[in-house]
Amino acid sequence: MTPLRRILIVGFIAFLAALAGVFIGRMLVDTPRASETELHALLHREAKLSAEQERKLDAIEARFAARREALELEMRAANIRLAQAIEAEHGYGPRVTAAIDETHKVMGQLQKETLQHLFAMRAVLDDDQAAMFDRTVVKALTADAR
Repeated sequence: MTPLRRILIVGFIAFLAALAGVFIGRMLVDTPRASETELHALLHREAKLSAEQERKLDAIEARFAARREALELEMRAANIRLAQAIEAEHGYGPRVTAAIDETHKVMGQLQKETLQHLFAMRAVLDDDQAAMFDRTVVKALTADAR
């Protein structure tokens, strides 16, 4: 095999690996939004919130939106580092492993903070609203399992 052909093959494989990393990262980060949007719509449309509840939920949502955006930026940066590690190592080496671990750490933090956000929202609700909220959260979390 000629050196030029070898370089082209390695470059193509690195490109595909980087593309796969970005695709998987976007899939993981963007997935919760649909359920989260559905939950917020349900709360504001069907839960018959008081003005005080609306005010409290708006404040909770505003705080979390900023934090979620920061974590999503961290996730994008981690995906870039994963792509760079794949490109540099052309295999499952120590840099790739470290980059994957970093990606998982950021995803885990996003999931933890999302749940903290949901529980903060739930604390604002009365018993009937909380029951509706719980059903919606369970439905969203088990939708793919059905």
